[in-house]
Amino acid sequence: MPIDVIHADITRLTRDAIVNAANPGLLGGGGVDGAIHRAAGPALLEACRALPEAAPGVRCPTGEARITPGFALPARWVIHTVGPVWHGGDEGEAELLARCHRNALRLLRERKLRTIAFPAISCGVYGYPAAQAAAVAVATLRDALAAADDDDLAVTLCCFSDAMRAVFQHALNAA
Repeated sequence: MPIDVIHADITRLTRDAIVNAANPGLLGGGGVDGAIHRAAGPALLEACRALPEAAPGVRCPTGEARITPGFALPARWVIHTVGPVWHGGDEGEAELLARCHRNALRLLRERKLRTIAFPAISCGVYGYPAAQAAAVAVATLRDALAAADDDDLAVTLCCFSDAMRAVFQHALNAA
């Protein structure tokens, strides 16, 4: 169950799927979400708009995941997930963040895909402390991969800065 950590632009990675740290409407935004939408081209926005709403204005509730083609991206698929907004850690943020990772892996398996790259979900404007998010991500991915005996999946934790890469690498080394 290989998990690696890299410092790279997730929109340039050749993987079966990349994960988008999206907002609930799936209509693009800032950070990695905006970068993925810009790199994929306008067809990604149209594909997201075609997804059914779970509630008014919500195509993907927090912790869940949806999949669309990657369009102009090197990745064949984009798995959109909505991480939790940090409220101090006492409002179920860790479980919601863990669900993001588990549900993305579930969609990967359902499509019989093998390679995936995750960004640092919720660590931007959603304010999740990076070290805590990294610990949740690494533990969840390791547990999910071990439980399903998915030795042939390759998981990349893709960080946009070297400082964030160091945080995620530390979590991976400590786990």
